[in-house]
Amino acid sequence: MVNIEIDGKQVSVPKGSTIMDGAKQIGVYIPHFCYHKKLSIAANCRMCLVQVEKAPKPLPACATPVMDGMKVYTHSQQAVTAQKGVMEFLLINHPLDCPICDQGGECQLQDLAVGYGASGSRYTEAKRVVVNKNLGPLISTDMTRCIHCTRCVRFGQEIAGIMELGMVGRGEHSEILSFVGKTVDSELSGNVIDLCPVGALVSKPFRYSARTWELSRRKSISPHCGLGSNLVVQVKQNRVMRVLPRDNETINECWLSDKDRFSYEGLNSEDRLTRPMIKRDGQWFECEWHEALEFTVNALQAIKHKYGAKSIGALGSAHSTSEELYLLQKLLRAMGSGNIDHRLRQSDFRADKHLQGIPWLGSSIADMSQLKSVLIIGSTLRKDHPLIAQRLRQAVKHGMQLNIVNPIDDDLLIKVTNKAIVAPNAMVRVLAEILKAAIEIKGIKQADELHKLINSINVSNTANAFAIASSLIENVPAAIYLGNLSQHHPDYSKINLLAGWIAQVTGASFGVLGEAANSVGAYLVGAIPEINALSISAKSEYSEVSGLNAAQMLGFSADASLIGEKCQAFILMNIEPEFDTYNSQQALKTIKASEFVVSMSVYKGNAAEYADVLLPIAPFTETSGTYVNTEGRVQSFNGVVPPLGEARPAWKVLRVLANLMALDKFDYETPEQIRTEIFPDELETGQYLNNTLKDFCFEINGIEKHSLQRIGEVPIYQADPVVRRAESLQSTHDALPPKVWMAEATLKSLDIVAGAQVKIKQGDESVQLEVACDEKLPVSCVRVACAHPKTVSLGALFGEILVEKL
Repeated sequence: MVNIEIDGKQVSVPKGSTIMDGAKQIGVYIPHFCYHKKLSIAANCRMCLVQVEKAPKPLPACATPVMDGMKVYTHSQQAVTAQKGVMEFLLINHPLDCPICDQGGECQLQDLAVGYGASGSRYTEAKRVVVNKNLGPLISTDMTRCIHCTRCVRFGQEIAGIMELGMVGRGEHSEILSFVGKTVDSELSGNVIDLCPVGALVSKPFRYSARTWELSRRKSISPHCGLGSNLVVQVKQNRVMRVLPRDNETINECWLSDKDRFSYEGLNSEDRLTRPMIKRDGQWFECEWHEALEFTVNALQAIKHKYGAKSIGALGSAHSTSEELYLLQKLLRAMGSGNIDHRLRQSDFRADKHLQGIPWLGSSIADMSQLKSVLIIGSTLRKDHPLIAQRLRQAVKHGMQLNIVNPIDDDLLIKVTNKAIVAPNAMVRVLAEILKAAIEIKGIKQADELHKLINSINVSNTANAFAIASSLIENVPAAIYLGNLSQHHPDYSKINLLAGWIAQVTGASFGVLGEAANSVGAYLVGAIPEINALSISAKSEYSEVSGLNAAQMLGFSADASLIGEKCQAFILMNIEPEFDTYNSQQALKTIKASEFVVSMSVYKGNAAEYADVLLPIAPFTETSGTYVNTEGRVQSFNGVVPPLGEARPAWKVLRVLANLMALDKFDYETPEQIRTEIFPDELETGQYLNNTLKDFCFEINGIEKHSLQRIGEVPIYQADPVVRRAESLQSTHDALPPKVWMAEATLKSLDIVAGAQVKIKQGDESVQLEVACDEKLPVSCVRVACAHPKTVSLGALFGEILVEKL
């Protein structure tokens, strides 16, 4: 530690710290523009000049390292004169347009100009003017206001991992601009809006819609990815106007992904369902709540009387709150059915009866920054988990080794040490090879259950398997994570088991990257058919009621023993089956064939095609609730605006349905009462978290031959109903219509050229799309995104697919 004095106050700071670090520690504010706690030091704005005893001139506090016995004066005559001089130069070319600037009222330059600026300017020459740049649909520019702090440039290089903005020219001819003809397309691009200390970069969707002093600020939690990012939702006249990050170093730090930041546009969509609707004789009618609820209850009871309680199924979403999912499963089980699930894109449920606890991250999110080696299995990491990718990016800079086993080789903007890019049907064998390599390196005697499995494997990709195993063993601490593609994989149970064994042998932690903000919470509250000891709901009187999983209910299960069982009624909560299921073609066919469907939805969408009743429920901003994120952290939030129209929180709708059915123990009056029942004070969620499978074994079979195998990932801005309706996000590069991606060798074998239109067929349906070449894809694989209006009629995400030349 180094002892220094700042404005007469003694402070001890670590060796290598700067004057700025010491000042922050004792609460002394030093004016600055280019300095940011998460970015490298540039020292180019010079606003933080301070007087240091015995120094011949003022020094920048952000870039001056401390020395023992140093005396610093931040408000001396010399320091203030220097700071005022810098401010005068910054204002020379700055336009006097604060009244029409979107940054007005929250502008750092405005604030500091009050303290350090003069009442008039001595500069009489013409001010410079800089042409505005088109940076895409999310960021609006007024570059004449730019003060060249370069925060946006450094953010791209250091945090987002891609240099999309740079500075050209010198002196007052300097300009910030993107590469010729390019926009800013990073999934984290919106953070430059927060970073910009002036009005040069502002939010394009928010621009000219409200003034900062007109907005109420309310805390909330993002429902989108498994992180559960902390938000500040800004509201004007009961309408969400803007979303900003709320600092939480253990979760999202001070950043937000664009999905979290701009998806609020979907909350104000014209597609919002605001009144209950009933279908009679093929025609839709708006009605009152009591009529819609009675109609729903009568239909469900008629189905139960005719076919039995087990003919009713419920499908929820992990984007829903714990309270909503808890009541959904409680309602269904009280009716006598256990057909409840939230894992709509999962296709392999063989491991369900062997799960020992709830799949979770395996460690805290913050601990990821300290890892020395990581193996990611089956993930479009940057798009599915942008802020986790950012944490791993920073860890790699500090020496972490990143290893990948994946069917696609997208640029993660991170240095990858070892990677195995293989077809989906080869992933199990590759993981088995890594396991065998790890056992050989450690020289341990494998357990009986592993012995037969390991002996049946020849480590064909010796170098890669040994390299990945060595990386995990030699670099401690290490971790293995399963991504979304693994969770959707037809052999998810095998991948899960092998990854767990690799973790045991290598000593790494093992976790699952949660797909939505409440992926862990949905398990915890029992929104799964086989609850056993997995959830709090196991304590309830309904815990013995088990049922069908999502694949069995929707008709794409491989379990032959369940053929003949069929759901005649569905309760859909916060989902759109054509976008949110593993096999949307089969899911829609099954739902349309049922006798009664009630859709509890925020939006109208396409529900009129398959539902009989539409019940408008409130999105996360219009209800209070709780999410349990991928690390098992319980985060509660309150609604920030009242429900739109006649929409109601889903927990209220479920409670009233139960009351009308005369079911016991549904007398909740507030969401806090439900929360207390789910999360009692003495609860420690850690006791439920585990990633182990017990008594589950399998054999490594030969790789199944497909003529062509589909790789169907979920595009970043099609992941949930709210994001799908955010207009600005749907105008980005990531939301372009999907293409059919194949390797050059695959294209040649089909006699197709890139850029041509082809017919893609799965099951009974086909679509016409453009072909593109991706040389990094495995041969005989066809990458076609799911959950998009152009591809929803296709089938399984990892099924066989036909490509026909037009």
